[in-house]
Amino acid sequence: MKRMDQKLARIRAGKYKATDFIIADAKDGDMGPSLTSSGPHRAKDGSWTRHRTRAEFLEQIRAIVKQDILDIMLMSASNLEVLTEEKLFLKSAVQPAIRANDTTCVWRMRGAGYHHSPSRPFRSANLPRVMFGAAKPPAGKRVKGTDLGLYSITFNNDIEADVRSLEAFNAFRADASAIGFRYFLEVFNPNVDAGLDPKVMPHYVNDAILRCLAGVTKAERPEFLKIAYNGPKALEELASFDPGLVVGVLGGGAGTNRDAFELISQAERYGARVALFGRKINLAESPLDMVAMLRRVVSGQVKPLEAVKAYHGTLQKKGIKPDRSLEEDSRVTEQVLKEAAA
Repeated sequence: MKRMDQKLARIRAGKYKATDFIIADAKDGDMGPSLTSSGPHRAKDGSWTRHRTRAEFLEQIRAIVKQDILDIMLMSASNLEVLTEEKLFLKSAVQPAIRANDTTCVWRMRGAGYHHSPSRPFRSANLPRVMFGAAKPPAGKRVKGTDLGLYSITFNNDIEADVRSLEAFNAFRADASAIGFRYFLEVFNPNVDAGLDPKVMPHYVNDAILRCLAGVTKAERPEFLKIAYNGPKALEELASFDPGLVVGVLGGGAGTNRDAFELISQAERYGARVALFGRKINLAESPLDMVAMLRRVVSGQVKPLEAVKAYHGTLQKKGIKPDRSLEEDSRVTEQVLKEAAA
């Protein structure tokens, strides 16, 4: 049993402790922004002039998995295939997962404008191949790759777009259920103007999530949710509504390192039990030290501002020049985090 499953079991049994908080690294950006999502290839002093190659990106994944601090490594199916052939996850407590669909709202390639239109459903990954390495489930159904994926949906208060997305979600659940493939559900905020009052939007998203899952029985429900952090009130409302529905937050934009530490701290405080970080780990001056510090913050060992200072101290010891000064990096820049900043 992977560490994620052990933690989810304790969370659902009402035995949650801060050490049970689940952290995932979202290394699935090649299915969205593509090349630039690999992150900066840094020299020893932290400087960089180009993005990582695929080989360098895979090496970063290997290093974080072997560090054995986070709980889930989210990847594209093609990158999971490479690492499965290496048996990276065979004896690891880290759960591998793949992005099971790639809706148009994540197609943010250089020069592209797809994300300016209401999100449309699309799936690249072949679930049997991801899970079993074959077009059809073999006898015995032994999992070769992974049995966990992220399924993403975006509600835009647009009946045509939203019904199309829900119909695709129904089809995915049927396919996943047929082979025993598990998923967690990512629900983005509207990716276009949805005609909603900004104060109402977070509650619209909550309602849209709960409405779409109300007709889904336990056998087809997500392992947990992945949503944008829309502030304490909205998160607490969703997390407290149904204790059986485990809520997680997505990492959002790059921001400062203080933003990253504030996000995981506030998310845990207001009821989230999972956080998935993409850019905040991938763009960090020292990704491994960022992962370690995120764990220390959410476990209650250090407060967010103290974590920034400690992280900068680590960079200084390693001779890595930070992207921002300590003063700049200590600021909370994301508006949604300022309300409850510690």
